[in-house]
Amino acid sequence: GEYLCQLGRELKAFLPKNCLFLRFDLPGEITGDLKESLTKARLLEKAPVDIQPPDTVMIPLEPPEEDLLAAMKHKTRYNIRLAEKKGVRVTEGSEADLSDWHRLYEETLRRDRIAGHSRRYFKTLFSQGRSFGQGAPVLRLLFAEAQGERVAAVIVGRCGLRATYLYGASSNRHRNLMPAYALQWHAMKTEKAAGTSNYDLFGIPPAEDENHPMHGLYRFKTGFGGRIVHRPGCWDYPLRPGLYRLYRWAEGVRNYYFKVLKKKMPL
Repeated sequence: GEYLCQLGRELKAFLPKNCLFLRFDLPGEITGDLKESLTKARLLEKAPVDIQPPDTVMIPLEPPEEDLLAAMKHKTRYNIRLAEKKGVRVTEGSEADLSDWHRLYEETLRRDRIAGHSRRYFKTLFSQGRSFGQGAPVLRLLFAEAQGERVAAVIVGRCGLRATYLYGASSNRHRNLMPAYALQWHAMKTEKAAGTSNYDLFGIPPAEDENHPMHGLYRFKTGFGGRIVHRPGCWDYPLRPGLYRLYRWAEGVRNYYFKVLKKKMPL
């Protein structure tokens, strides 16, 4: 905590005078000592929102495939086998298929009443991944097909020895064929074959709570086994405390609208 405060003081001289605050998004796992260090730092404040998901499921990919399956919940294994039995097929797409991706993605946003990204965002994601050069993440677009129709898709990124499930989308059609389970299992197997050691499912609610609006996501992702990881999330170092308070309030209101109110609105 004190280190981040010192870093904030040093960086302030290099920033525009109208910069309100610095936001640190901490990657390590949270521990009691780390939490105490952050909360005791007088000039740091826990941000009202987190940029990257602080809670996630990490699946080690070193074990054999049969051990990965054995570590999953029974219902997850059943759904993977059901998708295979019903002929769900996973294929790899490319940037040329982003129109199909975004069709499924927009359908998902409407169904789940969540905010999302534009078609241009995903084109930029792939083009910047291409142009980054050495060390760029490898991005993969996977589609699940049922009865000749693309019914679900995921975007997976690999950087170093970690692969991350970044985005998912699905149609309202053929959901009973469990294409989302086929996609995740295919991604895990192919990333394992590529030498990746961990698969990050990238975001769950902080605990199992049936009243949480994303409880279904919690059950889906924890069903694949692995280990639940909690990170500290975002912490702010205010540079202009008065205006920072106003911004913080507005950010909290916006977050409440998208995370709570929008989900309660009629379709």
